[in-house]
Amino acid sequence: MAKKVRPTDANQLAKLIADIATGEQPNTPPEDTKNPAAVALGRLGGLKGGNARASKLTPEQRKEIAQKAAAKRWKKD
Repeated sequence: MAKKVRPTDANQLAKLIADIATGEQPNTPPEDTKNPAAVALGRLGGLKGGNARASKLTPEQRKEIAQKAAAKRWKKD
């Protein structure tokens, strides 16, 4: 989904704000064009994915994965 990005240049941004304030340019957010059925299906898969993976792992494997994640999380650069 393409999102409109506001200009980063201060002068262009000021002109855009002035145009919106005077009504020369509409200030409407982009429409949500996602298919609701596809969103629901993707969410369904996302909800069961982690639990399905965890049920297939042994406690030792889960511990190893958790320790590796904690080491990455708290690693000092």
